Amino acid sequence: MAQREILLADSPALRQKAKKIRIIDAGVQRLIDDMIETMDQAHGVGLAAPQVGESVRVLVIRIPESEPIALINPQVVKRSGERILEEGCLSIPGWRGEVKRSVTVLVKALNRDGREIRVKATADLLAQALEHEIDHLDGVLYIDRLTAPDRMWKLLPHEEEGEEGEEGLVGAGSHSVEI
Repeated sequence: MAQREILLADSPALRQKAKKIRIIDAGVQRLIDDMIETMDQAHGVGLAAPQVGESVRVLVIRIPESEPIALINPQVVKRSGERILEEGCLSIPGWRGEVKRSVTVLVKALNRDGREIRVKATADLLAQALEHEIDHLDGVLYIDRLTAPDRMWKLLPHEEEGEEGEEGLVGAGSHSVEI
């Protein structure tokens, strides 16, 4: 495993639609492992392959105190409801914004073993992270979904780290983490 550089918002690679994975080989497995290590080192909740310079439809998510999940070629099958959330991103460090996200999200994807799975999340950090990371695969950043242009703000230095060293996506309690 190796930690990879996380691209910042001004990178053109983050604005491209990622390509579908056709074969899950050792390279894809290595990418998933590297992404998990990179996400964990950055204290993030999620990371999409384009954020580490790979234009393929792979994402990883680790909700605090759970095992990481890897999704290959994820698609939102169904979404319902609407909620306003504060969100951040590892590619836009130190900034937060107010975005609309779904209450319930159902995603189908392949797991790292190539089996089709479905992930359903309702009104939690996982639902938010699924939408956020799938947006990355489509070349969309959370700043494109701001409720209003003035609903983005820079964190003060003491706000950038949470109680457990997490960098400031909010949606779960008082901790602030980036997805």
